[in-house]
Amino acid sequence: MTSAEHIETAKKFLADSDREFLDGDDLQASEKLWGAASHAVMAIAEQRGMSYRNHKELKILTQTLADEYDDSFLREGFSIAEKFHANFYHGFMEDFELNGDRPLVHQFTARVLELTAAA
Repeated sequence: MTSAEHIETAKKFLADSDREFLDGDDLQASEKLWGAASHAVMAIAEQRGMSYRNHKELKILTQTLADEYDDSFLREGFSIAEKFHANFYHGFMEDFELNGDRPLVHQFTARVLELTAAA
């Protein structure tokens, strides 16, 4: 996929996630949040010619971005997105976590997408 395709996928997954949460499908919605965050990171990796073949490479790139921009929220936001990814498999998140952490993944995704626009 191109960087632009990853950006569009991230935006689509955010919208899909919101709709699925409203429909009560917390597991699918959680995975779509993870997908949005990871595709945003893939977009910037694609722009920079960096590898993003696996979860570890996405995490390392996010750490690199956090250091480069002196923005610890990038690291924290990625970790929260990872929690939603795990929730898809285990369904362990409580309503207060789902409701409180969802906006943080939206913010993370938006922040990374802003970085793609600046590149």
